[in-house]
Amino acid sequence: RREFGPNSLPPFPPKKLLPLTPTQTEERRAQLEKFVQLVSQDQRISTSDVFTGFLLSAQQETQNAKEEIISLDIHLMNWQKITVRVSSLARTSTVMEAVCKFLKLDEKYMSYFCIYLVSKCNNELSVERRLQDFESAYLSLKSAGVNHFLVIRKSYWDSSYEEELLEDKVCLNLLYVQAVSDIERGWTRADGDSRRKLVALQARGSKKEYLQRARNLKFYGHIQFRSCICDYPQPNTTVTISSGGRDLVFHLDSDPASENKACFRVTRIKCWRITTSLSDSTESSHASPAKLKLELSFEYLMSKDHLRWICIRSDQAILMSVCLQGMVDELLSKRHGVKNEEKSDKSSRRGSWNYMKRDGSSHQISSNIGRSVSTDGIVQNANREESNNIIGRSKGQVRKMTEKFSSKHGIKNGPSSPKPLVENDAFEGIGDDDL
Repeated sequence: RREFGPNSLPPFPPKKLLPLTPTQTEERRAQLEKFVQLVSQDQRISTSDVFTGFLLSAQQETQNAKEEIISLDIHLMNWQKITVRVSSLARTSTVMEAVCKFLKLDEKYMSYFCIYLVSKCNNELSVERRLQDFESAYLSLKSAGVNHFLVIRKSYWDSSYEEELLEDKVCLNLLYVQAVSDIERGWTRADGDSRRKLVALQARGSKKEYLQRARNLKFYGHIQFRSCICDYPQPNTTVTISSGGRDLVFHLDSDPASENKACFRVTRIKCWRITTSLSDSTESSHASPAKLKLELSFEYLMSKDHLRWICIRSDQAILMSVCLQGMVDELLSKRHGVKNEEKSDKSSRRGSWNYMKRDGSSHQISSNIGRSVSTDGIVQNANREESNNIIGRSKGQVRKMTEKFSSKHGIKNGPSSPKPLVENDAFEGIGDDDL
């Protein structure tokens, strides 16, 4: 509050004086999670050193981690392993810089790629989440447990960025191995004839031609989520959802080759929200904590003057929301003429703050936490200040409407904790041609 002012932050969940029951503990955890997600939607706060430093320190304290130099494995999508030597507390961007240095990837292309945490079991790959810069990649991987890995995937949704990337040898290879993996897993759909031509190009090592053909396939560049339950077209419908380009796609049949799908355009999504709720008392015993359930709901323009709420029940609801936000951010950035590499600016603030631990003790944290000496002194681009202003204005156009939604729909406090409604500014540009 001292850093950004009292009106910049939502109310902090009040503490309880008496010991908490397992259910109350989960409720408070959900409230704290909601607070952090609210705060992180503000571009000024989420990229500030005080915010990232606090979360890095909290992660370090929670896992009782000590700083040491470790070997961290990062995989390409063909499961080629890259091992980098970094601090155990190194933030995600520092790890990404080390990986790019190993791959000899030009720094200007670094923002087009990112690190994802994935799980893999019996050759089934599932994307858990995209790592953020307020966490240690090593500690996040460690806490995820066995059968979890860190992989490099592209960070953007608009394939038009690839016109330039295909001219760079390292970018070309990263995009190629991801495309091959996605096609083999069925995330990108290829019919028999297309698959035969792609196999021939792959055998010849024609990576650029392979990608140029792959970009024309259905669902190219999409992330596919685990099967989940939604209320479209009917209540309790099992679907497999994927996101990519400017679409959220519901595959309505379990058959991967089926064409029975529903496509939701991001420019027709008026707003969305995440709801965190606790399992009913009948579903969990008093001895064990109640299990959190996540729902993603969005209001969609089905036809002119006809808006409908669609609800998805999935443990990957937050990842889906992050994907939606990413697609909206790209639309807004392109509208303002901001290039992708300009969006990943490092915070230029430097300072130190006190971090108070749960036991009441405190220690000083600085803006350098999680950064290596070699990356801390990178020269800033002279145009980044103006780029930040544009991105900040675009972020500000994604408005939160908790009070409006709550009063309209009668939501009350309780075990179900609604995330604030996020209104999509890209929706305002919709015209009759889109309908």
